[in-house]
Amino acid sequence: MPRTTVISAPGKVLIAGGYLVLDPAYSGVVVSTSSRFYTALRDEPSLKPDTIRVRSPQFIDATWLYSAVLEPSVLIEPLGENSSKNKFVHLALQHTLSLAVEIKGVDAVREALSRALDITIVGDNDFYSQRSRLEALGLPRTIKSLSSIPPFCPTEVRLSEVHKTGLGSSAALITSLTSALLVHLSVIPEASLSDDSGEGRRLAHNLAQFVHCVAQGKVGSGFDVSAAVFGSHLYTRFGPSVIQELMSDDALPKLLPVLSPSNNAWDYRVENFKLPPYTRIMLADVDAGSDTPSLVGKVLKWRKEKSIEADALWKHLDQLNQSLAQTLLHLSKLHDQDPENYKNAVKYVSSLHSVQWDANPLQPAEELPIVKAFSEAHEISQEVRSKMKQMGDFSGVPIEPAEQTRLLDICISLPGVVGGGVPGAGGYDAIWLLVCDPASCKPDQTPLQRVERIWSTYKELNVSPLSSKESLAKGIRLESVDEIPGLASMLNT
Repeated sequence: MPRTTVISAPGKVLIAGGYLVLDPAYSGVVVSTSSRFYTALRDEPSLKPDTIRVRSPQFIDATWLYSAVLEPSVLIEPLGENSSKNKFVHLALQHTLSLAVEIKGVDAVREALSRALDITIVGDNDFYSQRSRLEALGLPRTIKSLSSIPPFCPTEVRLSEVHKTGLGSSAALITSLTSALLVHLSVIPEASLSDDSGEGRRLAHNLAQFVHCVAQGKVGSGFDVSAAVFGSHLYTRFGPSVIQELMSDDALPKLLPVLSPSNNAWDYRVENFKLPPYTRIMLADVDAGSDTPSLVGKVLKWRKEKSIEADALWKHLDQLNQSLAQTLLHLSKLHDQDPENYKNAVKYVSSLHSVQWDANPLQPAEELPIVKAFSEAHEISQEVRSKMKQMGDFSGVPIEPAEQTRLLDICISLPGVVGGGVPGAGGYDAIWLLVCDPASCKPDQTPLQRVERIWSTYKELNVSPLSSKESLAKGIRLESVDEIPGLASMLNT
């Protein structure tokens, strides 16, 4: 029986810190999603030694063959007739095998490749728009409808043509692939992924950040890779200079001295964060689309040209972002201190509009601090939205376009909705909401269903929900094929 290694990595949503996370002076609040990318590696004796086959069976014509040359230096060369290049996969193989040779030695890696490698990469349905699939099935745009679509559903298009939903598919893919290679080649032990912040996980992080930056052609903020590795957290980026020498097209220096967890130049910070109990993040794919690099470039140009105005706004936004994070964490503490009253307070908040939360003179005293914290979270998130929209006005960038404003205002005015916004860099293509998810509520009166009714009937924009929730797992994790519905059939496709 060929040895199989399966590693998954989650997607992400940046709910606070858009643009600010590009600067190491500021932090962002990143939530990892229950939607994941899976990389399955197994030895494949039917292939020639030193051959690597990579398949993405959700797409048309998505099989790539590579040969691996290990001496005098590692070189991964494409084989076969597939004309669609996959830069992300190619670079992940090249650099991960190079790092493996540095750590394990060329003989150990040659032995591993003597049986050839078969790699299958699949992503949960939420990474790709399911709007047309729901329409073809005659189903309403609801989370329940999404559950009727088979896992790892074929997209019926080529990889270059797929409509993504903005969950960070490239970061999750690269993180799962590079981490799976590190484990399969015994560069890091399987057990190291049980440690939330150990050396194995940190090496996986540094490698994935580097590969993702090379594939993108620039050093980004890295919050998407960080979420894929560590899960939900408060993120402060690393200084770009740490990998600058590796970004050159010239002959690469050794990777390990730069990527090693002991290299103190990796000065990113990951601080604990999770959403409060009995709340749920709701995500929607909005059919409009925006060019994130273009948005970012214009905002950074404005910040450079109007530095005094921009710095004042960024400092104010940072204070609001940190306040939002601390208020949400405070709600978790209030739950831990008094679970029963917290549960009752969530049920109360779920039944009323936010303007009414603080207005009940008969509210039990024990629930008041909890209701007050929910009110604060609502007010702060609304102020974050206002300041992000102001940044867009100042820079001439549609960070929260008027169409999105109208949709969000309607959603956030519903009973039980704490707050929301346009994630990450903003634009037209997605929204997020934080809604109360009480333990008991009439089936047709939950905040989630109220929001879904708005989304499914909204006329100005085509809004389609994602099924993702927050993932409480800490980023990358080792998986078993039999425990992931639909994965076994993908491996045998």
